[in-house]
Amino acid sequence: MPFTKNQIITLEIEALSNDGNGVAHKDGQAVFVPLTAPGDVAEVRIVKPMKTYAFGRVEKLLTAGPGRIKQDCPVAGPCGGCGLRHISYEAECAAKTQFVRDAFARLGKLDVPVLDVLGAPDTDRYRNKVQLPVGTDENGHIVTGFFAGRSHRIVACTDCKLQPAWMNELAARACALLEENGITAYNEETHTGRVRHLYMRQGWHSGQRLLCFVVNGNGLPNEAEICATLQKEFALTTILVNRNSERTNVILGRRTRTVLGPGVIEDTLAGVPLRMGVHEFYQVNTPAAEVLYAKAREYAGLKPDDFLLDLYCGMGTIGLSMLADCKRLVGVEVVPQAVEGAKETAARLGLDADRADFRCQDAGAAAAQLAAEGARPDVIVVDPPRKGCDEAALTAIAEMAPRTVVMVSCNAATAARDAKWLTEHGYKAVEVQPVDLFPRTKHVECVVKLVWE
Repeated sequence: MPFTKNQIITLEIEALSNDGNGVAHKDGQAVFVPLTAPGDVAEVRIVKPMKTYAFGRVEKLLTAGPGRIKQDCPVAGPCGGCGLRHISYEAECAAKTQFVRDAFARLGKLDVPVLDVLGAPDTDRYRNKVQLPVGTDENGHIVTGFFAGRSHRIVACTDCKLQPAWMNELAARACALLEENGITAYNEETHTGRVRHLYMRQGWHSGQRLLCFVVNGNGLPNEAEICATLQKEFALTTILVNRNSERTNVILGRRTRTVLGPGVIEDTLAGVPLRMGVHEFYQVNTPAAEVLYAKAREYAGLKPDDFLLDLYCGMGTIGLSMLADCKRLVGVEVVPQAVEGAKETAARLGLDADRADFRCQDAGAAAAQLAAEGARPDVIVVDPPRKGCDEAALTAIAEMAPRTVVMVSCNAATAARDAKWLTEHGYKAVEVQPVDLFPRTKHVECVVKLVWE
């Protein structure tokens, strides 16, 4: 019998779903309950009954599960960013390992070893980039925070524990300076107000710092004074202003100008020197990303005469980090700024196009073109967005038939789907290694090794 809305039932949480919700069963139906831990026994109110399952919320916790801990952030619930801050990191790692195992067994239907997750070196203050929406609180003061789940309501947060302390402090100081200068926060509903987002980035190894104001207009009143104050107080390497006057949920507009400094910051990732502004994709957890890239390099098993193809290459970091092991690299990425960054990095490393060539193309189209040209990479690395590889890319990979495919993914479900497709077209999935780049959140990366049979 289906549940009814507002019905209260007692449940024991059995596991976590891959979106971080607790899962329990009653009368043959699954109930998904946010902010619960395996082993919790709770009185749960049904808030959304469906035909064969339901969503609930905790009314009263009766018994805490063994992995439950006290949350150390007052807005972790409404903010939704730290969906797993209520359980221990040991329990989180166990859950994330299971997320990936479930995806490959149930969605991919693959009998492949999925190793225990490699935990992150740090679980707090690890983010090297944040994009904070700017709004007003109930008293009319300018605040930054995060959008509540499934909404565009800003939950004010003065000390996000995922980002370095200086970013939190700078956000508060910037809000104060905006108010002092009569500058308003953007209102999404009315498309009025000036400042939409504060974008901050840090070179993890270099320590360099970037700030970008995303504005609805050409700039800020008293812009030079505000930026000079923030640069001095927070040792900022560069400050930018990005113009976004569109009615859109996209954070950045197309035009960015430099107010102070060189317009970019420098850092290294897996030994690769990088320069970045605001448009380039860069893994947000540098130490954990280096663990991830080391595993991808191990799985690639490159030889000195090998040709490596890096699809969805971003700024080229994965491929360039492996170049010492092979003869030739071709990287493909659709974002022009990222491709230019990859080319500049290769040039600084003294690499010509015969050694490291980067192309601005859609991954599927480029892979198909290379396959049609008879290109025969020995190893292909793919690092697609959450939606995974498109079928054109997978088809071209199968046609080129490299001996090894290394798949880096931020979405185990699409990774399992794509790995299944490749196993139906000549490949064998050998091993999957989950890697935690996003501690205290529900997200987990994985690396998949596939070999041609």
